[in-house]
Amino acid sequence: MPLLLSCHRSPAGRYMIIPIREANDEITLTIGKGGETLYVADIRLAGERELPDYLVPLDLGHFGASKRDVHFSGIKAAKAWKLISFADTPPEVPAERYRPVYHHTPPYGWMNDANGLFYKDGLYHLYYQYNPFACVWGNMHWGHSVSPDLVHWEHQPVALYRDGYGHIFSGSSVVDYDNTAGFGEGAVVSFYTSYNTEREFIQTQCLACSLDDGMTFTKYEGNPVLTPFDGIKDFRDPKVFWYGPESKWIMIVSADKEMRFYSSKDLKEWEYMSAWGEGYGVQPRQFECPDFFQLTTAEGETKWVMIVNVNPGCFFGGSATQYFVGGFDGRSFTCDSPKETVKWLDWGKDHYATVCFSNTGDRVIAVPWMSNWQYGTIVPTEYFRSANAIPRELGLFKDGGEYYVSAYPVAELSNLEKGSRTLSGIAATADKPQGIKLFDSTDGAYELDVDVNVPAAGRSGLRLTNAAGDVVDMYFDASLQRFVMDRTKSGTVDFGERSTTHGIENHDRRKTNSMNYVNDFALATWAPMSVKGIHSMKILYDLTSLEVFIDGGRAVMTNLVFPDGPYDSLEVYSDKGRFSVDKLTITALGL
Repeated sequence: MPLLLSCHRSPAGRYMIIPIREANDEITLTIGKGGETLYVADIRLAGERELPDYLVPLDLGHFGASKRDVHFSGIKAAKAWKLISFADTPPEVPAERYRPVYHHTPPYGWMNDANGLFYKDGLYHLYYQYNPFACVWGNMHWGHSVSPDLVHWEHQPVALYRDGYGHIFSGSSVVDYDNTAGFGEGAVVSFYTSYNTEREFIQTQCLACSLDDGMTFTKYEGNPVLTPFDGIKDFRDPKVFWYGPESKWIMIVSADKEMRFYSSKDLKEWEYMSAWGEGYGVQPRQFECPDFFQLTTAEGETKWVMIVNVNPGCFFGGSATQYFVGGFDGRSFTCDSPKETVKWLDWGKDHYATVCFSNTGDRVIAVPWMSNWQYGTIVPTEYFRSANAIPRELGLFKDGGEYYVSAYPVAELSNLEKGSRTLSGIAATADKPQGIKLFDSTDGAYELDVDVNVPAAGRSGLRLTNAAGDVVDMYFDASLQRFVMDRTKSGTVDFGERSTTHGIENHDRRKTNSMNYVNDFALATWAPMSVKGIHSMKILYDLTSLEVFIDGGRAVMTNLVFPDGPYDSLEVYSDKGRFSVDKLTITALGL
């Protein structure tokens, strides 16, 4: 029988402080008022004699100032009530060893896809899939952070709460300057997928409106504004943008293994136009998190680019971001390349759910989720899980008759610089590597800008190391014509181990002689490229991540690492020929 408890905002406090123990089963928390259900969440509540993993604040002020009823289901909830407290301010988030220095992370709990990104009046708004009650997926809300420069982020209250329609899945935001929806000039209109397995349509598209520049939202009374047809089950992640040539809004929704285009004049009534994507790219894969925009080459050629995030499908296993280049006539997209062509936006394992900000003018700025669904819920962080990769500005270039998208850190990254030094004339040969001490002490946040000259044979590259013996090997392989990042000895890697028996995954890690084991984390990733000659590299290190941008972002690789201490030394090496580092700039980064 559920336990019914009444609470008041005052004098008990604005925040209900809930003790969480992730190993426990979920119980249901319901907040109501006058018989109306205002909020439902699944809570892994700590027991009376259990030490909680951490404390989570629930902002009761969001549900109004008058009396509310709080329901916890189960007998265990009655005992745990003794551990629940109230406060006027949320508890301080504890420090932990694997919290990045300058990458965006949630204050606590779970984060995955970036949502609803937009820029307005000097602020970038980043919403994200958020579970404030555990460091694993569930209870999808839209968390919210803002930044004046894309690198200094300030956490805001939750923007969209889970409701009677279900979880608040991914989506996008637009600024409706012309009041096409009737909410007001300059209103921020956000679109998201509601997910509820108990409804006829499990996944539907809904909207919410903000009249205070994205700080608070009111959900539209006419939701949902779009439901699937012809039996589609996975129908989610709406991307909305303004199409000027025909003065209309366009929405792209991922629908199983394709994308569907819809149009609207008022952001409320949507008409189906076309579908695209069946059989394109890696197959068969679930399409997710679309984005669609124009890019122009340095020579002045303009193309449309379709971002398609897939899971699984990554070249190295798990989730990843592919893209397609072509034309758009206002109704349908035509890809320039054959169906089997696969173009990856990033060649690492930890780059997914990539979407772009709206309302940024000529700049196309993308933000990936920096993790992989193969191990994202078990990485060895404590109070939070997941970070966003550094925002990247996208470009378009042509090579061998094909169009490709480049990605490079936003120029605002320079706002984090805390001093630098430059070295030159470093060369390694087969019998003589060169060691460089990067920092006498470091908190694990820096940038390396490297100009290299790669020999025509063998392997040559850079090894990042620390006193604990952890190594990340980044090298050019001339024989295979690829750039490689090897993190097999990068630090803590065993959490990625799983067993496979007869091709079926087995996540019980008790080893037997009949099982084969793989490690989804401890591996090397590689990007195909012509390696001989001169190349530029930008390497961003932030305690638990490495992002490498080669030749202005023509080849990009993003990988997580969990070393036993920051990498503070660099070894330059070659196993054949002379590998020279003509210039090395070492820049400390920090907030």
